[in-house]
Order: sequence, then structure tokens, then C-alpha cells
Amino acid sequence: MRRSRYNSKLAAAALAGVAAMAGCSGSSSSAPLKTSFGGAFGTVPAAATGAQHTGTVTWAEAFEQQPTWILPLVTAEANLSGNITEFEYEMWRPLYWFDNGVAPTESAAMSLASPPVWSNGDKTVTITLKSSYNWSDGQPVTSRDVLFWFDEVTAAIKESPVNWGPYTPGSGIPDQVASVTTRGASTVVVTLDKAVNPGWFWDDELSLVVPMPSAAWARASANGPVLDFTVPANAMKIYNYLAAASKSLSTYATNPLWQTVDGPYRLTAFDANSGDFTLTPNTAYGGPHARTMSDLRAVSFTSPAAEFDAVRAGAVDVGFVPSIDIPEVGAVKAGGYNVFGYPTFGFNYVVYNFRDTTGHFNSIIAQPYVRQAIAHLEDEAGYIKGIFGGAGGPAYGPIPALPTSPYAPADAVTDPYPFSIPAAISLLKSHGWTVRPGGTDVCAKAGSGAGACGTGIPAGTKLTFNLVFGTLPPFIEEMDTDLASQAAKAGITVRLQASNINFISTNYDNAVPADKAYIDKWAMADFGGFADSPYPTTLGIFNSTGTGNFGSYANPAADKLIAASVASGDPAAVKAEAAFLTADQPGLFQPNNDWVAVWKKNLSGPPDSFADLTQWDLTPEYWYFTG
Repeated sequence: MRRSRYNSKLAAAALAGVAAMAGCSGSSSSAPLKTSFGGAFGTVPAAATGAQHTGTVTWAEAFEQQPTWILPLVTAEANLSGNITEFEYEMWRPLYWFDNGVAPTESAAMSLASPPVWSNGDKTVTITLKSSYNWSDGQPVTSRDVLFWFDEVTAAIKESPVNWGPYTPGSGIPDQVASVTTRGASTVVVTLDKAVNPGWFWDDELSLVVPMPSAAWARASANGPVLDFTVPANAMKIYNYLAAASKSLSTYATNPLWQTVDGPYRLTAFDANSGDFTLTPNTAYGGPHARTMSDLRAVSFTSPAAEFDAVRAGAVDVGFVPSIDIPEVGAVKAGGYNVFGYPTFGFNYVVYNFRDTTGHFNSIIAQPYVRQAIAHLEDEAGYIKGIFGGAGGPAYGPIPALPTSPYAPADAVTDPYPFSIPAAISLLKSHGWTVRPGGTDVCAKAGSGAGACGTGIPAGTKLTFNLVFGTLPPFIEEMDTDLASQAAKAGITVRLQASNINFISTNYDNAVPADKAYIDKWAMADFGGFADSPYPTTLGIFNSTGTGNFGSYANPAADKLIAASVASGDPAAVKAEAAFLTADQPGLFQPNNDWVAVWKKNLSGPPDSFADLTQWDLTPEYWYFTG
């Protein structure tokens, strides 16, 4: 699965909350609004009928999501939604578009190709491009432009693995690709070195492919000749030229390279200091759009609070409501905005450190009943009501309850370990612990037999450990504080330790050799979470060798299921993987806060084009002014 180490979607949405909110025990001053989307906060009105007018749509960029990279072959450092879905994809569209409003499924209308066709025992996939897409210079988007992208990705990674952010060594593109060939102008044939799960490869791999204009870009210098990019040495020269141009932010709007586009917009202004930019409609765009498209002006802000001040002043057409300001939604609506919030597709979780030997924690957390007991102490419904102000959705495992996914197992939508202090106490007592509510539980029956505490837990061991949390956004601290309070009622002592997300994500990572100096410094860590890909396998996170397996979770059954999700032909494989992980609790899964979007009531378009703002997609080509 392709994720950034630190989930840019969930994290940036979380950063919208910059001051403490009421705790779980308090009541929300703003109840969830009526919605036509199950579990949403607010509603999306139907598209307005009647006259449609053009203009300039002013859109608020999220805090710290200003573009810093333009080449549609993003580096690991630049692998953020602010560079990809909200900037590059306006100019260069991916082969397959995933997200249908709030649903993490393909939008066939917005994809550049028809669904892939599989053969050769799921080792060969044939892709047929649609004939409606052209480059802005009049040339058609062809199979050669897809081949160009593949060859440039290969060259980029050969130079350095960090040159392509989604790269996972040994998995997917390009490492599992044996060959890419073209058959005429519209057909691409990708042959893999072994069979794969078609759902995974389509949803998570082919969706990353972004055709690039080979006739305009296959050069090693601005005035140099067009090179044969299928020659590896030439591909490397081309990549270095394009990457160097992508680093020159001040020339984004003036470099002719970036004016050859197949997306709905072309860039006409870019401020390298602020990240503000202006997009003008590409009249050659062959995808769906409003009858007449408007310009888009992206405006940056120095903080979420500054952005919300602009919303309150009516200074932006499209923006967002920081989580701390959910109680002010009524005033926002009265000020002339529509409001709609929905959780992003992904998961937040508290990481367990399965190698922390402090107080025998490694042996304690290795016991499934302990992880189940901790899950019973988490009041997700209370968090959503009291901390998120109703703007959130439950998540009991790696696939959240919302947005609805076709791959979600039953235990993703019904909590397998509902909030219950008595249930937690019962689990502990039945496994040899003397429970001392308000004090600290002690292991009374050592050993691995029935009714015992478990292997490696000596008699007299106390059930106490630390939880390191990031102080931003504030709701992380609020959730963890409540967890510690509820745990104390079951005799579990959770020592809270404030830190920051950068320190946690840099040092509390057992998968990185340099971080092993910190291996006994943390038992649990709360840093945020990950975005799920459309096919939501946890490859790279919960498989025992995953580079994102921060806490060293290792379960042979999980490894087998994760491998099957990627390699088997079973369309339900990832559902079985998620069901197992939800039951086994490799981390403490938390609810997801909504990303709450607002847009002025005189701006309209298909409902999905506004709903998808909550998933950090930006499709302004559908929008129009009504007055």
C-alpha cells in the first residue's frame, strides 16, 4: 500500500484544530446537521439549475499544504496532497481517478482509460486509453505518453529511491513490472514478473500512473532535441532535467514545460514565497466539466485561524472549518456558506511498541486480551460527540466505518470491543490479574496456561506504562487523556508524556535502525495515522517487515493475509486481512475527525464535486456561479 510515512491527509485535517476543545464528558454545542450522506456533518445541496456564470473561484489552501513540486512524478519529501491532488492533478490527470465524492471507488467518467483487462494468470494487464483526451498543444494523449511515465519512474528510482514518494521496494511499480509495451496509439500492455491481485494493482498501482507529454518533455534541456526515452541513459537525463525544473518554484508559471497539460487547467500565476497560484481553464480538456469553466485562485494562510477568519469575512468562495470552530458552523451557514464534513479514508491509531522491555511491556502487549481490554477502554462515540463536536466517524480497524468501502469487513462497521470498563476488568481478571480500580493492577498468576497473565509476565508485574502523544492537534491529547482516565478505573496506569509529532515520527520507529536507541523509551505513541489507498491493504505497516511498522507488530497470520491481499486473485482477500487486524488490534484504532468544507451558496455543481473536498480532492472544473 502506498502511503506517506506521516498521513498528510489526516494530519493536515487535524492541524486545523489549534486550541483545546471540550472533553468527552462535556456536551457539544453544535449537534450534527441533517445530511444526505450517512454519517456526514452537514449536507451537499443538489446542483442548481438555471443560468450558469463564470468568474474566479477563490479557494483556501490548507495550512502547510502549499505546493512545492510540480512534476507529476512526486518525490518522497513532496508526497503530500497539496502537491498532488490539489495542484498537479488540476493540470495532469492520473490514468485512473479514484474517489467518487466521499466513496473510495473509481470514477469512470474522470479516468483517462477504460477498466484494465487481465490475462496470463493475472500477470498481464491491458489498458486502453479513451480517445477524448488531448494535450493542450493539440496532440492526443497516447500509449507512448504512458510508457514515458513508466520509463521516467524507473530512471528516477534508479538514481535514488526517494525520487518517487509512493515507491515500495520489491512491490508494485516499477519493481514487479517485467515490461511495458504499446500496441498502437491507444493500448498499453503491462507484464508483471508474477501474478498479482488485480484489485490491488488497479486501485493502488495503476491509479498512480500519470501520462506525461513525451513529445514536449522528452528532452535533456530546454532547447535540446527530443530523445528516445526508452534508452535508460536518455531517460535518466530527461528525469534530471525535469526534476531540476520542478525545483525552480519561481518559474512554474513561466516555464513552457508546464504549459503542456491534459487536465482541466493550466497554471498562469504562482507565488514561490506564499504558494498562492492561479489556474485558467484548459480549453482542450476532454473530460467532464461545467459548460463554461471558471478560473481558480488558490490563497494560502499563515494558520488555520487566519483561514477561518477569511471564511467569517466571506473573503473566500471555498474554504474549511477548523475542528476547534465546529461550534460556529451555524454562523458560517448564516454568512452564506454551505457546510459539509466527512472523515477522510484512513485511520488514526495509537502505536504499540512490541519491543519495549520496560516493566515487561513487550510481554504484556503481546497478549491479545490486553489489547482487547485497552480497546474496551476507548470511548469512540464520546470522542466524536464531545471532542469532535459531532464532526467525526468511528474507526475500529485499518478500514474505517466511514467512508463506506466495498472492502470493509463486518467488524469495521460494528465495534468488536465496545466501550465498557466492566468488559476490560473481566478480561484482566480472567487472565490472572488482581484488578485495583484507582490503583495499579498486579499479575497474580504468572505463566502461559489458562487463566494466567501470559508468557514472559512474572508474578508481581504491574500494569503500568507510558503513552507519548503529540500536542497538536489538541484533540490527540484530549483523547489520550480520556483513555488514561478510563484505564485508571480498570486499574491500568497510563503515564501521559507530551511530545511533538516530528519527534515521535522521527525517533519512535523500530523499523529504522538509528531509532533503536529509543526502543525502551515508549510503550505507546500517538502521532496521527495513515491514509488508506482505495484498495486498503496494510502492506508496509502491519506486515512484520514493513517499513512503516513503527512498533514491530509481528503476526504470521497477518503476514499471510497481507501477502494474499497483494498476490492472490481473491477479490475478498483485503477484507479478510482487515477483519483479522481489527480483531487482533495491532494498534489502538481511533475515530477520524471530519474535514469540514464550506463553499458559498452562489457556487454550485454536482454534489460529488463538493463532497470530494473532504477527501482532499479538488475538482473545480465542475463548478459554476449562479448569481
